[in-house]
Amino acid sequence: MSGMHGGSRPGAGRSAGGHAPGGKPLNFRAGVRRILALMAPDRLRVALVATAAVVSVALAVSAPAVLGQATNVIFDGVIGAGLQQGISKDEQVQELRRQGQEQLADMLAAMDVVPGQGVNFGRLGVLVLGVLGIYLAAFLFGWLQARVTARVVQNAMYRLRRDVDAKLFRLPMSHFQREARGDVLSRVTNDIDNLAQTLSQTLTQIVTASLTIIGVLGMMLWLSPLLALIAVITVPVSAVVTVLIARRSQAQFMQQWKSTGEVNGYIEEMFSAHDVVKAFGQSERVVEGFRPANRQLYRSSFRAQFVSGIIMPTMQFISNLNYVAVAVVGGLLVANGRLSIGGVQAFIQYSRQFSQPLGQIGSLINMLQSGVASAERVFELLDAPEQEPDPAEPATLPHVRGRVAFEHVDFSYTPDVPLIRDLSFVAEPGQTVAIVGPTGAGKTTLVNLLMRFYDVDGGRITIDGVDTARMRRRDLRRLIGMVLQDAWLFEGTIRENLAYGAPGATEDQIVAAARATHVDHFVRSLPEGYDTVLGNDGGSLSQGQRQLLTIARAWLADPAILVLDEATSSVDTRTEVAIRLAMNALRQDRTSFVIAHRLSTVRDADVILVVQGGRIVEQGTHDALLETEGFYADLYRAQFSGPAVDVDGDAEADGTATARKAAASGPAATD
Repeated sequence: MSGMHGGSRPGAGRSAGGHAPGGKPLNFRAGVRRILALMAPDRLRVALVATAAVVSVALAVSAPAVLGQATNVIFDGVIGAGLQQGISKDEQVQELRRQGQEQLADMLAAMDVVPGQGVNFGRLGVLVLGVLGIYLAAFLFGWLQARVTARVVQNAMYRLRRDVDAKLFRLPMSHFQREARGDVLSRVTNDIDNLAQTLSQTLTQIVTASLTIIGVLGMMLWLSPLLALIAVITVPVSAVVTVLIARRSQAQFMQQWKSTGEVNGYIEEMFSAHDVVKAFGQSERVVEGFRPANRQLYRSSFRAQFVSGIIMPTMQFISNLNYVAVAVVGGLLVANGRLSIGGVQAFIQYSRQFSQPLGQIGSLINMLQSGVASAERVFELLDAPEQEPDPAEPATLPHVRGRVAFEHVDFSYTPDVPLIRDLSFVAEPGQTVAIVGPTGAGKTTLVNLLMRFYDVDGGRITIDGVDTARMRRRDLRRLIGMVLQDAWLFEGTIRENLAYGAPGATEDQIVAAARATHVDHFVRSLPEGYDTVLGNDGGSLSQGQRQLLTIARAWLADPAILVLDEATSSVDTRTEVAIRLAMNALRQDRTSFVIAHRLSTVRDADVILVVQGGRIVEQGTHDALLETEGFYADLYRAQFSGPAVDVDGDAEADGTATARKAAASGPAATD
């Protein structure tokens, strides 16, 4: 909300990110549960993903066993071809034992050989084709799993973005006063994108890795319980390493994304006022101010990535130790005839398959830490306190006259700093009410309360006798047209910007509003006229032209109540006169509130409210207030007779009573 007086704004001086460095680590389990809840509407797809994962893993796990059989067929064929034909295998085993070659006899006894017969290529071909079929089927189920997972994740992110977007419009204005816009944008964009990437990479891989561990462990126990025991010993070692590293990386990832929000907030704040920075020669100071935030992001990102990055090398080292142990013991088992050479080959493959998902899970958990840290920031936004809901049975105003009454209104941005106290006034239908006063007096706050950007702490505000708190905010704001000091234009054509408050406006109505507010002549001078596309908040136009467009937009909306917050502050004097004439026509039969710095613009107001310290200290017409020789008279004369005070608020040497009053009352500028 532009035009908010700086003295009463809460949250001043907070860091751009809105968070203290080194925040408390997130609740990992609770975060994971909420992430899984995001996918609840896609239960059937999730079930399909799980089914495809089970089938794909089962096929992949069975392949090494079949390959082991193929290896045995080749090895048995080679050994069988070297044996004497016509003598049975048992007889040759007994002969080896008589010769004292017990180990060779045990190995031959465990083999499925036919003396004198070579490789059974028919059986070998069936096994090889079977393996190819298994891998092809595993690929197809893996492809199905990946495709459905992508749909589930993107559906969840679509719903999350939708909920966040809706949440932003339910948050009270005070939330955006406390939090930097850059940090809010970082939550909506960077954090959700990081969560989406994390889920895409971890959702199926964690499931697949877990199922692979279970399936491979079962196959290893079937092949050799002894070798399986050796392989399983690495599990608790890997688990301990993973947990220790995960605990350290959790806090680092949280700090990384907080620092990202702070950097975004600083950049958004500085570059949105890039021209001001350049004008005051503060570029070097801005660069210096950016360095601490950038350095903090570098440190937290380095720590998070380094800590998570050491998991895979550690797991690989443990896997290599396991490989050596399996190879040595497996060779002894083959030599003793307790395991076939194909069984050892299959087991080595299984041991690799077993250790790889263990390390993969460790790495994925750390990646998940980053995603959950981002999700926590998004959930924090979703859980932020919302503004009071609209009443279940809202009051309506079918015929608006425009009588606005403030009745004993109390309000403060922070409980311990009261701003408006027991304020009452009435704006009759069709009246123009000007609000003037020093900076921080509460002028713009009165308009914010009328629009219900904030709710009053005490008293009430009524329109035609109806309490605005009993109305829906949407219905209330449709009654009010607002022109702010800072012109806001969105990326689109000039025609679309003018019709923003009146989507059904015809071309004739748009042109009529533009002519009435002196917009038509400069719009037609543009190459594309009303079809000119505005970008970067209308940056191709001058500030005065942007202001004229917002005034034309308010004109076209045809509201019952007008709010003009320094609506002519950015136009030249000649244009201001023309705009004032247009505003005079627009204000006919409408209740209007005018906040003005230049008191010359409010001389024709029906009522002038002089606000100081959250109270109305004077009210009346321009001439009547001058005659009272009060605070308004001091403001007016100070503005048209030169400065009455120095920068410290001391009276000038002329010694006039007016100067002394102005000095005692503070600066003459308004919000």
